[in-house]
Amino acid sequence: MEAGPSGAAAGAYLPPLQQVFQAPRRPGIGTVGKPIKLLANYFEVDIPKIDVYHYEVDIKPDKCPRRVNREVVEYMVQHFKPQIFGDRKPVYDGKKNIYTVTALPIGNERVDFEVTIPGEGKDRIFKVSIKWLAIVSWRMLHEALVSGQIPVPLESVQALDVAMRHLASMRYTPVGRSFFSPPEGYYHPLGGGREVWFGFHQSVRPAMWKMMLNIDVSATAFYKAQPVIEFMCEVLDIRNIDEQPKPLTDSQRVRFTKEIKGLKVEVTHCGQMKRKYRVCNVTRRPASHQTFPLQLESGQTVECTVAQYFKQKYNLQLKYPHLPCLQVGQEQKHTYLPLEVCNIVAGQRCIKKLTDNQTSTMIKATARSAPDRQEEISRLMKNASYNLDPYIQEFGIKVKDDMTEVTGRVLPAPILQYGGRNRAIATPNQGVWDMRGKQFYNGIEIKVWAIACFAPQKQCREEVLN
Repeated sequence: MEAGPSGAAAGAYLPPLQQVFQAPRRPGIGTVGKPIKLLANYFEVDIPKIDVYHYEVDIKPDKCPRRVNREVVEYMVQHFKPQIFGDRKPVYDGKKNIYTVTALPIGNERVDFEVTIPGEGKDRIFKVSIKWLAIVSWRMLHEALVSGQIPVPLESVQALDVAMRHLASMRYTPVGRSFFSPPEGYYHPLGGGREVWFGFHQSVRPAMWKMMLNIDVSATAFYKAQPVIEFMCEVLDIRNIDEQPKPLTDSQRVRFTKEIKGLKVEVTHCGQMKRKYRVCNVTRRPASHQTFPLQLESGQTVECTVAQYFKQKYNLQLKYPHLPCLQVGQEQKHTYLPLEVCNIVAGQRCIKKLTDNQTSTMIKATARSAPDRQEEISRLMKNASYNLDPYIQEFGIKVKDDMTEVTGRVLPAPILQYGGRNRAIATPNQGVWDMRGKQFYNGIEIKVWAIACFAPQKQCREEVLN
C-alpha cells in the first residue's frame, strides 16, 4: 500500500465525519436592542409515548399517481375491514408506507389483495400486497427531543408526518408539502389559461422539548378548468373565436401545441361518461381534413375525416371544422379529438415557467403584510381542525391552536451619512428612509452608458429611441 502526497495511505480507514468535525460553540447570547414578543407560525404537537406499526404496501400496476394509489388503499381498507383492518384507521403516504396504531392480524406474512375500482367505461383492477416492516417508537422520539443527547429518529418523524397529512392528502390537491383547493370567493387569472390557487404548507419539525407543526400560506399556478377552445383563445390572444375564421397558422399551432401538450382533457360528447385523455400533440390539418383509418363492421378499413366521423357516429356537426384536433393517448394509436368536444381537466398544476407578466401578477395576488398573514394562518388552523381529524385522533395526537411565542430583539437602525453641503444624517424609520433632496456621500460621474429596449418593435420604433 503506497502513501499519497499527503502521507495518507491509499484506501486507509478515515474516522467517521462526526468524530472529525466539531461544530463551533455559540459565542454568547445577543443583548443589543429592545426585547420584543414575536409569534412564530409553529404550533405545538403533543404525541403519545406509543409504538406505531409500519407496513410496506406494493401496488401493481406501479408508477400510478399518488392520487390513484390513495384511492386504491382507501378502497382496500373499506372492503377488507372485518377480516384485516377492523376498526383501525391506517394512514398512508401515497407510495409504499402504511402506519397503524395496533398490529394488523397478518403477522410477518405478506398478504395479497385484488382491488377492483369502478372506472369510467371499464373497471380498473389492481394487485395489492401488504407486509409488516417495523415497529416505530414514539417513546424514542420523546427521549431524543427532551434529552438532546440522542439523534432524532427520522422514521418516527416520518410516521408522525404521514398521520398529520393523511386526511388533507385525500381532501385537497397535494403539491409537494402544500395542499390546494379550487378557488372559492376569489379569482386571480394569470392569462394564458392559468390562474392562482391558494393553499397551505404543512410540515412537522423537531424542536426543543416538543414536535412542532409548521403552517404557512401557499400559492401556485394551476390551469383553468375551461373548454379547450377558450384555452386556445387565451394562449393565442384571440378575443373571440369568431375572429378566427381560418385554420391556425403554423406559428399559432406551434404556440398552442407548446402550451397544451402533456395536459389532461375530458370529452363532452359522451354524456355523463367524461373520459379523460392526455394530449400528446396537435394535428397540422384541421378536423375537416385530418383522416384516420376507420374499421367498418364488414371488416373493411377506410380513410375517414374526424369531422365526418363525429357527424356519423355522434350526429355532431362540428362548429369549427377549420380548427386542428388534439391527438391524445399514445402517438402510434392515432386518436384525434376536435377541440370543441374537450375541456381542460380541473386541478392540474402549471409546471411550465411563468412569463414575466404572469410572475408580476402572481406576486401582486399573493403579497401579504405580516398581520394579514398571521390572520390567514390562524384561519387555516381553525378550518383544518386538527384535533377533530379522525386519523389524528386515532394516533392520540393533539395540536395546540395558538402560535408559539418567542422573544426577539429590535436592533437599533443604522445611521446613514449623506453628502452635499449640509451633510445630512438620516435614521431609517420603520425600515425605510427618504432620499429626496439628499446627495450621495461620494458621487460618481457616469461617463459610459447604454439603453437596452426589450419592447416589441411595433410598440417602440427605433427612431423614437434615437
